[in-house]
Amino acid sequence: MQLTVSQHASATIVAPVGRIDHASADAFLAQVQTLLATHGPDSPPLLLDFSAVDYIASVGLRALMVSSRQAKSSGGKIAIVALQPLVQEVFNIARFNLVIACFDTLESATKELSACE
Repeated sequence: MQLTVSQHASATIVAPVGRIDHASADAFLAQVQTLLATHGPDSPPLLLDFSAVDYIASVGLRALMVSSRQAKSSGGKIAIVALQPLVQEVFNIARFNLVIACFDTLESATKELSACE
């Protein structure tokens, strides 16, 4: 799994590519936690662009749960955008949209999260 981070005025975009599974979940979590450590209530949201994630295992869902808890405890905002169909199915079955906000596009996520301020 590769991960790119880009900073925009309205959000920090984290874009993983590939699979979030047993081999990559710990590294994914560590990178997201490092970014969340600097995101507080006044920071732009951290958006996880999953448009290039084609598979997520239960350990990947755990990494997202831990990240969501960290964001909430620091007052930061985190969301997922652009889920691929297979990953969307996993999220639906696990009802993971109740754990972390999911949006179809980056634009809809930034608009919604900006309205919450």
